[in-house]
Amino acid sequence: MDSRTVSRILLVVMVVGITHLRAAEDVAHALAGTVTKVDSAAKTVAVKTAEGTEETLKFTDKTVMHAAKGVKTGAVDTYLAGKEGTHVVVRYTGEGAKKVAVAVDDLGKDTVKTSKGTVTHVDKAADTITVKTEDGAEDTYRVAKDASVDTVHGVVKGSEYSAKEGEKITVHYTEDAGKKIAQFVKHL
Repeated sequence: MDSRTVSRILLVVMVVGITHLRAAEDVAHALAGTVTKVDSAAKTVAVKTAEGTEETLKFTDKTVMHAAKGVKTGAVDTYLAGKEGTHVVVRYTGEGAKKVAVAVDDLGKDTVKTSKGTVTHVDKAADTITVKTEDGAEDTYRVAKDASVDTVHGVVKGSEYSAKEGEKITVHYTEDAGKKIAQFVKHL
C-alpha cells in the first residue's frame, strides 16, 4: 500500500472511532419520579424517584416538554412551575451531576403507581408483559406504544421494547378501565 492509501484508511478509522465515541456519549437514559423542585435560574429540575433518591437534572432551551396539551420546546420551567408532586419521566444524557434532560413527559399528579418484579410472560401481539411482583402476585401490563423503556443500551419506545422472561424490572403504570398501562419500564 502506498502512503496515501494508508493515510485514507487511518482517516476513515479515526472518523468512525470519533463518531462511535460521540454516539456513546449521547445515549439517552430515563428516570421516573415526582418533581420536587424547579429552579428557573439554575435551569434544573429535581425529581424524587420511586427508589427514594433525588436526581437533579439540567434542562436547556432544547429540552422538550410533553404534556396532555401538546409538546413544547424550552418550556420546562414555565410548564412545571408550581407543579411539585407531578409524576414525570425524564429522558436524559450524561451521568452524575452532568445529566441533561432531553425530554420531560408529564404523567400527572396521583395517577402513577410503581411495581417491581420479574417478567414471567410476554405477549408481543397484545403488547403485554406479565410480571411476578415482590409479594408473589402476577400482574399484566399493556406497554403503551409511547412508553419509555430504559434498557442497558439506552431508552427505547414501548413499541420497540422486547421484554424477555426472567428480566427484573420496575414498572411505572397508570390504570384505564381496570387495565394497567405501563408508561415507563426500567431494567434493574
